[in-house]
Amino acid sequence: MSKKSSPQNQTEITNSGFSNNAQRNRAINDKGEFNVKNFGLPFFRSYEIYNHLITMSWRKFSLMVFIGFLIINSIFAIIYYFIGANHFPGLDASTKSNNFLDAFFFSAQTLTTVGYGRISPTGFWASAVAAIESLIGLLSFALATGLLYGRFSRPQAKILHSAIALMAPYKITQRGLMFRIANMRRNILNEVEASVTISMMVDETNGPIRRFYPLDLEVKMIRFFPLSWTVVHPMDEKSPIYGWTKEDLEKADVEILVYLKAYDETFSQNVHTRFSYRFDEIIWGAKFIRNFEINQAGGFTHHYLDRISDFEHATLPELITTADTQTADIL
Repeated sequence: MSKKSSPQNQTEITNSGFSNNAQRNRAINDKGEFNVKNFGLPFFRSYEIYNHLITMSWRKFSLMVFIGFLIINSIFAIIYYFIGANHFPGLDASTKSNNFLDAFFFSAQTLTTVGYGRISPTGFWASAVAAIESLIGLLSFALATGLLYGRFSRPQAKILHSAIALMAPYKITQRGLMFRIANMRRNILNEVEASVTISMMVDETNGPIRRFYPLDLEVKMIRFFPLSWTVVHPMDEKSPIYGWTKEDLEKADVEILVYLKAYDETFSQNVHTRFSYRFDEIIWGAKFIRNFEINQAGGFTHHYLDRISDFEHATLPELITTADTQTADIL
């Protein structure tokens, strides 16, 4: 006989960072970013430039650098074109198109301070513009180098997590909400700490409202992280969703928010990541299949990260409450 626990009896997280009245499809997307868009801010925000440049995707960053390079060279090529071919010995002035193309490539050589020497500026304005472009080139490449260093040196946790969470048998007679994580990199992560929060809609006097509750874990922190770690929330009477069914989770629009923090030996800094599971990403009556094997010949443990989400179906034990246990003792 199961007894459905009331979330109101649990300790609510009041500093979750989300509005209690938030109605949303998902709090954290697949990239580990929050599905929140801010409005009411000025279009140009200088304090966001550096953060945006080092966090944008590599494809966007490379495209931005390439387009910026073309724009700068095109601007100076136009200036050189209007200064006149007679101020640039070696310039092919046979046609206007060749004139502009030679001016463009001369601009690229000046911007990068390569200077092959076939074309050289003569006269005050031609030399002045070339000098200004050289200065801009030095500053631009120094800025690009700094951004590249910032992007490469920024510590990031590459922690792989199972695509689904499981409602699985736990300690034979209990149930547990489980998911599995593993380190994708060869670097060493120590003191990996997990924090799990459940987000749900709760019916109250003034209508449905979103509440956040912490979930107790079997193990909150592990010292070493060489293999996969199955994070387990025991479904005992302390759990805010004790006794709930799959339909109850869907009705409450449940989302499991996961935050992981670890110490990276390579960068000597803490790294973190986050992800979430919605109610429809929880498999009921299943358990994870072990994703590592002991190689007796080589003495190594073979860890298969592509199997981190592999599971098999299992029978869930019936829930046993404290009242049921006391009744059984009396009988």
